Amino acid sequence: MKLHAVELPLGRSHALPRTSKIVLVIIFGTLIFLTIIPVFYPLLGYPLYLLKNSSSSKSSSTYDISEELQASIRISEGENCDIFSGEWVRNPDAPYYTNTTCWAIHEHQNCMKYGKPDTEYMKWKWKPDGCELPVFNPAQFLEIVRGKSLAFVGDSVGRNQMQSLICLLSRVEYPIDVSYTPDEKFKRWKYTSYNFTIAYFWTPHLVKSKEREANGPTQTGLFNLYLDELDEEWTTQIEEFDYLIISGGHWFYRPSVFYENNQIVGCHFCLIENVTDLTKFYGYRKAFRTAFRAINSLENFKGITFLRTFAPSHFENGMWNQGGNCVRTKPFRSNETALDGENLELYMIQMEEFRTAEREGRKKGKRYRLMDTTLATLLRPDGHPSRYGHWPHENVTLYNDCVHWCLPGPIDTWNDFLLQMLKMEGARSHQERLHSGDRKMRFQ
Repeated sequence: MKLHAVELPLGRSHALPRTSKIVLVIIFGTLIFLTIIPVFYPLLGYPLYLLKNSSSSKSSSTYDISEELQASIRISEGENCDIFSGEWVRNPDAPYYTNTTCWAIHEHQNCMKYGKPDTEYMKWKWKPDGCELPVFNPAQFLEIVRGKSLAFVGDSVGRNQMQSLICLLSRVEYPIDVSYTPDEKFKRWKYTSYNFTIAYFWTPHLVKSKEREANGPTQTGLFNLYLDELDEEWTTQIEEFDYLIISGGHWFYRPSVFYENNQIVGCHFCLIENVTDLTKFYGYRKAFRTAFRAINSLENFKGITFLRTFAPSHFENGMWNQGGNCVRTKPFRSNETALDGENLELYMIQMEEFRTAEREGRKKGKRYRLMDTTLATLLRPDGHPSRYGHWPHENVTLYNDCVHWCLPGPIDTWNDFLLQMLKMEGARSHQERLHSGDRKMRFQ
């Protein structure tokens, strides 16, 4: 419908025709809308269907689940769906941020900046068997974690996930740096509008460790691992957090000397005379056992511990330091590969130690949850930086990176998992409050 210009009869007191009134209302409403747009700038450009389930801001630090949010949690009908078992499917709507819209991307994972030629690695999403996993909704996430705190504990792959989370949340708000130290290995970020804090604690071996030799047998350093001693850089800091995501893996491939009770008990590929090679699996198991023991011993820690399981690397045609690379351009199907060999062993060690810690922790009121990212990660050989973590002409000694993940990229799905698990925690707490109320009514 074409709207014609309206000439207003200045200087007359006659009432305006009805059509003129309608047009004036439209014009006035448009001016108001254009005036208030800047207030909502952080949400501009965000797909409305992702924001439709978001609740309005609350002054309370406790998030009460609305009926609408409870509906969004139910991702399948009938039996519960295992969100960690499935396939990768095309997603033409991705990515939801870029290297120009998010400052948190580490240079070595900035595949867009450094020209990774095939960009299809960004165009996939995880499809669980029997249900749909919702795409990450930053407004909903921030509302759920209002007034809370989240700590990532682990190595640089854990930091990779934290940076992914910051980028996904950047469509709503950027955090401010509130770190207690200038050391980049221990960062804290705060979302002031939501009083939500993210922290990162660097602990590549999870236990106390120090470099013994700079080079070592593989030119990557030889480390002393004190397998029965806590890494107090993180164990003394986490009691205040509501959520803890712990992970670890690839640093245990490096040569290490194992200590227990301040005595050498063995090593992994240390090549030291009269020291028994117990393999990396021994150190891996003992390190997770000690880390979980530390969590269970913290009397004031009331949060939830998530174990993010091992993320396999994808070197082909050679080891990481022997020309190995990751040049595939699409995901595997689940029937095209399998978790086996060392990857399977590391995964099973994690599962066994997690179950033991969960069982022991339950006696003390501790809560553990499994974020099983291993299968989804195994199927994504196309999502690594490879050699696209720096400019080709730079005179740097960097091997092809088939361990970390491009941002944006497959690792964003780990935060899809995280949001879904937090929603389920909210639903669980809601049900517990309801059951508690029922019990009070029955026994009054």
